[in-house]
Amino acid sequence: TWLWAARLYISSGCTLWMHLVEKAVRGASEQFVAARIREGESLKTDLLAKLDEMSSLVDFVEQRSPQIVAEYREKLETKVKELLGDTQIDEGRIAAEVVIFSDKICTDEEVVRLKSHIKHMKETLEQTEGIGRKLDFIAQEMNREANTIGSKCQNADIAKVVVDLKSEIEKIREQIQNIE
Repeated sequence: TWLWAARLYISSGCTLWMHLVEKAVRGASEQFVAARIREGESLKTDLLAKLDEMSSLVDFVEQRSPQIVAEYREKLETKVKELLGDTQIDEGRIAAEVVIFSDKICTDEEVVRLKSHIKHMKETLEQTEGIGRKLDFIAQEMNREANTIGSKCQNADIAKVVVDLKSEIEKIREQIQNIE
């Protein structure tokens, strides 16, 4: 009878022990998932703030670009007047030079694509699963557009903005490494 009592004690103790272990593991798992959700929400908030900053930088490039062309035209006319003095200026030739210059520095396509990538990244952040690789790919595309703007820019203000833009993209890429 003592053997039977010992077996009953051991089996009930094992059941109790298993129940306690299961409860502890379940609690730890729930806390882990809750912490991951909080971390994910923090990452999302941070990324959205960086994307908003990028949007303002892209807006600056978009607004500043036409002014650069006007400033170039003004500088070109001033130089030609200095060189030619009282001689009549060929407005057609000046206009042609301005068109060539504006075509060379035109960043309209890159600005449109960057805005599209920013929007796409924000939409992707609203998805719930498997977004890490998508975000990384979008960030690579953003970097390409920023590089193209940088190679076309003929202005110190835009060059500074491109550096800031690339810095924000790099910060985003670093954060994306923490997303699955």
